[in-house]
Amino acid sequence: MAAVLILLTFLLLLGADAEEIIGGHEVKPHSRPYMAFIKFVKDDGKNYRCGGFLVRENFVLTAAHCMGSAMSVTLGAHNISFPEETQQIIPVAKAFPHPGFNNKTFPNDIMLLKLERKALKTEYVRPFSLPRSNVHVKPGDVCHVAGWGMLALKGKLPDILQEVELTVQKDQECEFCFRRRYNKATAICVGDPKIKRASFLGDSGGPLVCKNRAAGIVSLACNDGSAPGTYTRVSSFLSWIQKIIKRS
Repeated sequence: MAAVLILLTFLLLLGADAEEIIGGHEVKPHSRPYMAFIKFVKDDGKNYRCGGFLVRENFVLTAAHCMGSAMSVTLGAHNISFPEETQQIIPVAKAFPHPGFNNKTFPNDIMLLKLERKALKTEYVRPFSLPRSNVHVKPGDVCHVAGWGMLALKGKLPDILQEVELTVQKDQECEFCFRRRYNKATAICVGDPKIKRASFLGDSGGPLVCKNRAAGIVSLACNDGSAPGTYTRVSSFLSWIQKIIKRS
């Protein structure tokens, strides 16, 4: 439990806005047209970043702990350091964090962002498929996570989209690390603790892609720079997602 508290303190000091790609590689430019780069301001007045993914022309799905003010979304990006012709930068009109989210224990870490206008669908910008309610990932499934998070614990934030391949683990791996904060009904345990590949500080809100669908959302890591991590199980929130989109 002490290790978990130390980790939470560490995350808060760094903004706790994201997870980081460790042991990954640069993706083929614009091969992930659903990816969203999210910028926002926290209460401390500093700028932060998260990942996310387009699920409708005017809705982006991300993590609830990526909440802030002056939120904007960049779509169609590979290198975020300069304005590529493929990019569409759209302000967020309204954020819908899950009502059951708690920023101390991170349950229900999921949020929808309604954009001020619809994104123009191109070969570089396209919505991504949500999982089917009756199809679940299982231990041993190989998935991948992309984002603009740091490449090392003390490294700088990269400009180029990175990706890492991760394996789904048994729930016991995360139940041991996260104790009572891990709920297998709404979360997925991902990342082999014996391999130096993980999401950590820099990518929260990005999609865990399994079988060409967004099975999870990057939420929280167990240990600094190592696996496993807990990912919000998207299939557990399909009715909530559909309700928000329909009402908005």
